[in-house]
Amino acid sequence: MSNNVILEGMFVTLRSITVNDAEITFKWRQSDRASLLNQGAGDVEQQKNWISSRPSSEYNFIIELKSGAPLGMLSLVDIDNFSKHAETARFLIGEEDAAKGVPAAVESMKLLYDFAFGALELRRLYGTISAENHLMIKWQKYLGMVEEGRLRKHYYINGKFHDAVYLGILKEEYLSITLPKMKSLISLALVKPVSNTQNKL
Repeated sequence: MSNNVILEGMFVTLRSITVNDAEITFKWRQSDRASLLNQGAGDVEQQKNWISSRPSSEYNFIIELKSGAPLGMLSLVDIDNFSKHAETARFLIGEEDAAKGVPAAVESMKLLYDFAFGALELRRLYGTISAENHLMIKWQKYLGMVEEGRLRKHYYINGKFHDAVYLGILKEEYLSITLPKMKSLISLALVKPVSNTQNKL
């Protein structure tokens, strides 16, 4: 099983995945939101086996609201402690409605980046996204990731080969570009919105 780590934010908590999360994570992987991810387990039992087989060198997290309600998942894998880099992976907000009004996605990424660049003392993070996943690519670039290349016909998804866009970010880029943007986005959620009644006046 992967490392048992808990990362606390203002709105969400990242805690290590367990086999008890198999049913809900399997449900997320079957949703339309996961249609451009690599093929996952075929059933809940396979999902349990996948979770229990995660090596201790990986960090596989469940994203939870402060109420304890699970929202999604996120991982840090292929950690190279000598060259100081790792891959961010398996990012999925599975409960979109529950996440409305909460900066769950951006705070989850912030917690993971802070952990990777801080506690683990890494210098670089990278990841691949299906070239068809335009919104995710746009979002990651906005947050500071840099497109470093393209892996041709890298994924086979839904009966079709997809290119993968290869993105990376350095620690200094995170600190100077990404972190200020993340803090700004998170702080916006702390501002009480104007009510619908006021908007109509």
